[in-house]
Amino acid sequence: MSEIPAKGRVSEGSDAAGTELPEPIPEPAAVAPRAPGDESLGRADLWQPSPPGSIYDYIKVASFSIGPDGAIDQWSSRAAQLFGVLPEDAVGKDPIEAFVAADLRERGHRKMAEILDGQEWTGVVPFRIPESEDPEAGAERSARPSGAGPTGLAEVYVMPTTTESGERAAVCIVVDVRTLRHIETDLAASQAIFGQSPFGFLLFGTDLKVQRTNRTFTSVFGGHVDDHRGRTVHDYLPRHEADRVQGALRRVLETGDAVTDMQLVGPAPESTERRHWSINLYRVHSGSGRPIGVAGLATDVTRRHAAAREAAHARRNLALLNEAGSRIGNSLDLETTARELLDVVVPGFCDLASVDLYQGLLAGDETAQFRHSLADGSAELRRVAAASAVADVPFLDLGGDAPVNVGAVHRYSFNSACAHALRTARPQTLPVEQRGLVQSTLAVPMVAHDTVVGLVQFSRTKGSEPFTERDRALAMELAARAAVCIDNARLYRREHERALILQRSLLPPDDPEAAGLDIACRYRPGNAATEVGGDWFDVIELPGHRTALVVGDVMGRGLRAAVAMGELRTAVRTLSLLDLEPAEVLSALDEIARGLGTPGGAQQGTRQARTARSFGGEDLSEVYLATCVYAVYDSVTRRCTFANAGHLPPVLVEPGEGALMLDVPPGMPLGVGGEPFEEVEVELPEGALLALYTDGLVESRDHPLDEGLTAFRAALDDPSPALEDVCDHVLNTLDTHHGEDDIALLMARVQGLPKGNVGDWTLPREPKSVGRAREYARAQLVDWDLEALVDTTELLVSELVTNALRYGEGDIRLRLLLDRTLVCEVWDAGLVQPRRRRARDTDEGGRGLQLVGLLSAAWGSRRTPRGKTVWFELPLPDGDSGLADPTEALLSLF
Repeated sequence: MSEIPAKGRVSEGSDAAGTELPEPIPEPAAVAPRAPGDESLGRADLWQPSPPGSIYDYIKVASFSIGPDGAIDQWSSRAAQLFGVLPEDAVGKDPIEAFVAADLRERGHRKMAEILDGQEWTGVVPFRIPESEDPEAGAERSARPSGAGPTGLAEVYVMPTTTESGERAAVCIVVDVRTLRHIETDLAASQAIFGQSPFGFLLFGTDLKVQRTNRTFTSVFGGHVDDHRGRTVHDYLPRHEADRVQGALRRVLETGDAVTDMQLVGPAPESTERRHWSINLYRVHSGSGRPIGVAGLATDVTRRHAAAREAAHARRNLALLNEAGSRIGNSLDLETTARELLDVVVPGFCDLASVDLYQGLLAGDETAQFRHSLADGSAELRRVAAASAVADVPFLDLGGDAPVNVGAVHRYSFNSACAHALRTARPQTLPVEQRGLVQSTLAVPMVAHDTVVGLVQFSRTKGSEPFTERDRALAMELAARAAVCIDNARLYRREHERALILQRSLLPPDDPEAAGLDIACRYRPGNAATEVGGDWFDVIELPGHRTALVVGDVMGRGLRAAVAMGELRTAVRTLSLLDLEPAEVLSALDEIARGLGTPGGAQQGTRQARTARSFGGEDLSEVYLATCVYAVYDSVTRRCTFANAGHLPPVLVEPGEGALMLDVPPGMPLGVGGEPFEEVEVELPEGALLALYTDGLVESRDHPLDEGLTAFRAALDDPSPALEDVCDHVLNTLDTHHGEDDIALLMARVQGLPKGNVGDWTLPREPKSVGRAREYARAQLVDWDLEALVDTTELLVSELVTNALRYGEGDIRLRLLLDRTLVCEVWDAGLVQPRRRRARDTDEGGRGLQLVGLLSAAWGSRRTPRGKTVWFELPLPDGDSGLADPTEALLSLF
């Protein structure tokens, strides 16, 4: 125990200056006093010596007696210890003269006279030890001032007595006041602990039973302080906690090792609330060091635990939000995003969870009826994801009448809590069955950009803590974050699908037809993680049974690239109708590409590009670049003319030969400008295979371009007779599943027009040539068994040859071509193109071209290296389609 100095109390007649008290002595450990009738005092304990540490070991009680003459006649050994005077030096002396200061002796003598007269007295008396009898010596005695000696205060109890002779005497019992002050201080401290301390205090005996408690403890567990005496910890705590404390008490009592901050949990009396306590245990010893029990100091830390739990929940919530921010939304796939949300919340936040999304939003339905069903929460939903942390237990759907499987489409009844949550965009707590597995479920709407996109349900099973307001707020935040990611994925999917639809709508049909060619094509878009690209191909029929083959790739991705691709493809088709040479087509496309990103169009874009190059400035307009291969194949001559704008070279496979890449000058990509394009003309043998493609077929992140081209040529070395099988073989052989870029593949097998299907005559420039041309045409049609076309053909041939004689130059050439249609061409050396005009009723001419337009399926003119060609086309009679009557056509002109 700590040492507490006692206050010196000065009696009425003490020196005003006071006296210096000796140093305090060590205070003994708390001693449990034995109350009268204490059952712990057995009969065997009576008349036995008290153990060390008794109260009398701490209170210095001395005694001496005073004879009838006022002198000391008995002096105990305790008195000798207290006053420092041996019995032989004290007996026979007047105590007043011997121990009282000179200025107090007169009063002392009067008091002694009263005592010897038989008066009992108790009081505090100052005393001094005579100088000659001071046991101290040496330097300490010489250091005192002259006349000063050791002094003290004694509490004296004087009891008058009578000697055998009947004379009055007295017995004095003396206690050192200094020791009494120590004990008073200890008692005050003990009372402060037991009565005033805000902490609960318990004192356990060696039998581990409660010996004493304080009022703070009883304020929690009820009753009076004495009511708890003799109880054990099992009377206050649940069994498992009481066993822990019992074991700790036993270890502390046996080893003396203190236990600090031992956490206990249990209900308070007459309450089901779980309380938390922190208790410190230490062993208590007597003055002699003997263990007499264990003291416990308990503190109610329920609020601290609640604060710690709140802090832990807050940290958990922040960790969940951080994890949600890093894991949700990494994919633009709706189902993947929903599964990412469930991976975050199960089991960290809940035990069961599911995600439902509106089916109409997934399907891209934006009708007014669907928006109305969204408002009342009655629209169909699709279960896109579900997760469970309970072994062998699938997700239990509490929002409907029956469980819903992942992928199933369902709807909630109008009066259900889930439908209410969807209507109000506020979370709802769902009712649960008492006998069920789930004890708490939250239905949280997924709101993104003020639009409800779905519903997520969080459930906790019995044994877990129910959802709190803090959990509700966290659930709303998690659902909102996932909703934004899901809505972004939905918008991306909608844009991706629209761009894909746009791109595919701009591509030719799967089985395009061309004169003298067997065509097969494939288009494979990138995967959902990549945006739509700008790859395209086209097959364009040209006059004279010629065909234009086009493959191109707009640099960039997304809707922007798809739109640019559509504009370029439309421009290619428009330019092909002008029957321009391939190099001229690419030059015009280059101008158009430079004008795509400029509001002023192609001319403005070209002007800005030239200005930027001239002055070294930077062109800030949007740049559209594309590569393209444009080829024109003539089925009559089997010659193909190529022009390339920065694209990969075509691949040609001749019968019995290996695949080779045609040496076509690549040129600059479209949109760069400033460089001309070159043409290369190649004669294609019968049965040869021509392949045009984009870079997605032969290049990926894992396979470089050279390796892909080598593999592509190897796949074409032994082509199958069926062209469709060749396309499938190429796609299956090469790495076409990387999804990094779109893939376009256009393959054509050469099937030239047979010589028997071509009629070619040269006519002199004379009027007789008109009749001769009709004769040639009639004879050829009869040879082809096309008598039904003879009259119409004769009439139209006559008109074209007549125009050539009147307005053309040089010799006239007549050519008939038979394939899927009948084409008639009239060639001359004139450069002036015929122009159709509307003749007046009084005009004698000007109706020839009108007649050609009425009777033919199509007609036109094109420039040639040596002049021009005017042509018309007639469909072959198949029994279903009737031909226009020439007579009716002539009458309609007037």
